[in-house]
Amino acid sequence: MLLDMAASGFGDRTAIGSIDSGLTYADLLDRAARAGRSFEDAGTENVSLLDISSPALPVALFGAAYAGQPFVPLNYRLAADDLTALAERTSPASLVAGEDYAARVDHVDGIQITMRDAFLETAASGEALDAGAWPQDPDDIAVLLYTSGTTGVPKAAVLRHKNLTGYILSSVEFMGAGEDEATLVSVPPYHIAGLAAILSSVYAGRRIVQLPNFDADDWIDMVIAEGITHAMVVPTMLARIVERLDARGLEVPTLRAMSYGGGRMPFPVIDQAMNLMPGVAFVNAYGLTETSSTISLLGPDDHWIAHASDDPAFRRRLGSVGRPLPAIEVTIRDEEGNEVPPGTAGEVWVRGEQVAGEYVQQGSRLTPDGWFPTNDGGELDEDGYLYVTGRLDDVIVRGGENISPGEIEDVLLSHPGISDAAVIGVPSVQWGETIAAVVVGDVGADELKALVTDRLRGSRSPDYVLYRDELPYNDTGKLLRRVLRSEMADLGDE
Repeated sequence: MLLDMAASGFGDRTAIGSIDSGLTYADLLDRAARAGRSFEDAGTENVSLLDISSPALPVALFGAAYAGQPFVPLNYRLAADDLTALAERTSPASLVAGEDYAARVDHVDGIQITMRDAFLETAASGEALDAGAWPQDPDDIAVLLYTSGTTGVPKAAVLRHKNLTGYILSSVEFMGAGEDEATLVSVPPYHIAGLAAILSSVYAGRRIVQLPNFDADDWIDMVIAEGITHAMVVPTMLARIVERLDARGLEVPTLRAMSYGGGRMPFPVIDQAMNLMPGVAFVNAYGLTETSSTISLLGPDDHWIAHASDDPAFRRRLGSVGRPLPAIEVTIRDEEGNEVPPGTAGEVWVRGEQVAGEYVQQGSRLTPDGWFPTNDGGELDEDGYLYVTGRLDDVIVRGGENISPGEIEDVLLSHPGISDAAVIGVPSVQWGETIAAVVVGDVGADELKALVTDRLRGSRSPDYVLYRDELPYNDTGKLLRRVLRSEMADLGDE
């Protein structure tokens, strides 16, 4: 429906690629209908993609919808055994693969592989589905997305057509983009942010430019060459972009809006980014795979007010994810599921049409009245700003006291000599767990411990401070705490 509306409303606009040589929205609709016919003829149950970003991504995404099959992008960066396991769970499937990836899954039964170039050729010249013949049930599955699996085996999150269209219709203005607008998508195809960027851009009429593999210099060059006006990045990307902009002495004059999300944003990074790009509207977007992307935004005005203010209450808001979207309800609950007052920490619960909260095999995790417990810790302040402290699984229990790593990380990152920080619990015979801080910087351990004690209290002060040149992140910007825990398994009590 979204693509049909786009093709009808502005079919001659460029949808994907460079302004003079890319696919128009009419082209994209035509190719998706032809791809849908090829998927339907294959007789499989799912449509999968194992490839970097290319025009094949939106063609396959919409083609799967026309064929009435779920779209299942796979993480091409996974280890061989992990990728095989996901391919087996996706089978039987029609799989579009890049040249570098097909051989990694060609041994999996039920996977029908089509190489990317051959797929695009079929989509350009093959037989198309009849107009209007596509399924129109909002409860059909649109996308199956495997979660990042940073703490265990990936789960297949179910996103139905009503969830994705609910998000787009409530947050994007149809044909709201100017003809000169272009968005740069540099997150991978298997991440909800990448799919949401395609859907929202299609509905708004914004040209999509893809950067298959992120590199800060390539990103900057692409923004300049393609006149990019909008972009979405994860915090680790923005840190590298800021570093390279500063080093190269460059500006990105066409860039109007920059959204970021997917992980905790260190205050020094966003502060420097706003100094280097004063004409850019920054947005912090918080969402989950299970919520069809964004549920809360810290908008440009809040960014600039906080950036310019000396009031700690306003400055603090740069560490928030803003306020919920109009169509989304957010509440904070305690361990018994009871709502807690503003300023009280608990679990973030969300409700709305875009919230799926459902997994293959495990089923729905929605409560009878439609609430989804996110397993994210957080709190709402008196003005409705949401502060997310991290996954509840990461909470440290020291001597029976629950300690959020996020609040300690915020204090550590407030020191100008610390560029990144992670706090984890390590086993302790006496306390159950003790606190280990892993930092990137050259500040002494005693100074950091004293800082935490002063800002919070002694029970929050790290028992151990360790130093790294960099912290481990996955390619979507999530800190890999399990890697740090593995490295420190023998730390504990001495």
